[in-house]
Amino acid sequence: MENQSSLKKCKVGGIAPGLRVFVSGAATGIGRAIAETLIASGSRLHICDVSEEGVEEFRASHPDHAATVADVSDDGAVGSIFETIGAEWNGLDALINNAGIAGPTGGVDEISPADWRQCVEVCLTGQFLCAHFAVPLIRSSGGGSIVNLSSAAGRFGYSYRTPYSSAKWGVVGFTQSLAKELGPDNIRVNAILPGLIEGPRIERVISSRAEQLGISHEEMKSSYVENISLRRMTPPEDIASLVAFLLSDMGTNLSGQSFGIDGNLEKI
Repeated sequence: MENQSSLKKCKVGGIAPGLRVFVSGAATGIGRAIAETLIASGSRLHICDVSEEGVEEFRASHPDHAATVADVSDDGAVGSIFETIGAEWNGLDALINNAGIAGPTGGVDEISPADWRQCVEVCLTGQFLCAHFAVPLIRSSGGGSIVNLSSAAGRFGYSYRTPYSSAKWGVVGFTQSLAKELGPDNIRVNAILPGLIEGPRIERVISSRAEQLGISHEEMKSSYVENISLRRMTPPEDIASLVAFLLSDMGTNLSGQSFGIDGNLEKI
């Protein structure tokens, strides 16, 4: 697989063998890169994704790890996953809140209230729900780590992508609040803010924005890359490497932080 071949670039040292980790939205993209990296480190995983096909492929590739088809904005589905984790693992060491959607592209007067709500529900409320059910399990294990995936859109305003940007700003506030709340329980909470990540998702985002602005896909892509100081997009494996670091002994005293991995994205 492409992700597995790229795994050689990831630094996975320092993670205790057998770490019990839940990763949302992990069938493809950044989530899959995170899952592959943590599996390579010797962690035990339970993942979820809305894609039945993606979950089935993950199960076939990693039969020793658990995978569930679930929408993180569904209270009942999320609660059921963590009930299973509690019964099977008797605790949890780490939660990776990765699941998210791009949301609609359009002006504030063009975006429907339904599309706004769906984006915020998946990208922000989904992280709350996973933390809501995961924290008692992490607390009972004596502490652990939560990593929330925000975005460069969580530190820049993003015209025509207001639902996504608003939700990702919310993730940063959620992260800093949880870090204060859970620190006394030895639970550290951090956020990662990816920039333009190589893969099909960013290509779809670029296409939508290009159509909205009436320019070609290549023109839009070039304008995006020109806003990156290093003039290149970021591979998802770079995000996975930071997750591994934050879950390792090397990240013991990191909490309440927001880490940008974007080649120094100057604006969006």
